Formats: sequence, structure tokens, C-alpha cells
Amino acid sequence: MKKIIATITMEDLRKFEFELYPEYAPNTVYNFVELANSKFYDGLPFQRIKKNWVLQGGSTDGTCTSDTEFSIKGEFLLNGVDNPIKHIKGTISMARYDHCDSQAIQFFIVHKDIADELDGKYAAFGKLINGYELLEELANVETDIGEGKFNPPLIPVIIKSIRVESEGIELKKPERIYPAVTKEYTGNAT
Repeated sequence: MKKIIATITMEDLRKFEFELYPEYAPNTVYNFVELANSKFYDGLPFQRIKKNWVLQGGSTDGTCTSDTEFSIKGEFLLNGVDNPIKHIKGTISMARYDHCDSQAIQFFIVHKDIADELDGKYAAFGKLINGYELLEELANVETDIGEGKFNPPLIPVIIKSIRVESEGIELKKPERIYPAVTKEYTGNAT
């Protein structure tokens, strides 16, 4: 059976490997693959690490509110898309602002099963198949827990590269929204 495998290589060369599921979140997968394989994520940080919650990466300015030129439709139930992928430990999903179609570049890896809080509200698009030890280690790095800081690591956690192999599966160009929809964020993206 053909699979789409995304490999996140960290600066120290340790790796996460994910199987991606375009059958449930096709445009999210296409968008992530295009960004990854164009080297967009190379050198960017995991800018938010919150133990028992998520590791969030993909910001171009090291914050959780970096600007983008585009956004994409959120592929989750709140936005009319039946996406059965659960937000359990090891799930990879797209971060967004309040608007359902505001996801673009930032993604997160779930550290603890939080399906009840995130299912139907965020576009999960894959599952970790290798790298659980690395997930645990990174979830425990020391972070700035100051108000409004979004838990940035005190010592930067840098992604060396993200590349995706599709094993002959045809991947389409992502459908993007230009300009990006509003990036208002109240902390309650529901």
C-alpha cells in the first residue's frame, strides 16, 4: 500500500516520521507537502512547546502570530468537513487563528491525548509513526511560561528540514486563499 511519509529532521539530526492522510484532509496535506518540499520550513523553530498539550512549529518570525500571504480552508467538522482523525498523542495538525479558514503554515504535534478539546476544530492530517522518544524529550524542554508568551523554548528548538515522500501518489497543488483571511486570535479558536 502506497503511503505519504513526512520526515522532520531536527538540527541534531534526530527525526520524526509521520504518515499523512490526504483521504481525510487533502488540501491540508497538499499545502504542507508543497511548503515542506520547497524548503519553507528549513531552519524554522518549534516556537511553542507546551507539555501535555502541543509542540507548535512553522512560524517565520518565531511567534505564534507570524504573517502569511495566504490561508487555506480548515478541513474539520466545525467548518463542514468530516475529518475523523483524532487529536491523540502523535497527531500532526494545523494551527490557526479564530477564523476557520485561517490555517496556512503553522502546524502542531499533539503531546497528550486532547481529542475532546481539539477534534472537529482543527485540521489533523497525519500520525507519528517514528519519533515518540523525541516527542517526549522536546515536550520537556524548559520554556518561558510568562503571560502572552505562548511557551517558547528558552533554548531554540530548530527544524533542520521537513521533506515528504509520496511513493508515487499524485499530489495536487493546494487551493489557497489570497489574501489570507483575518488573523484575529483571541485564544479561543472555536
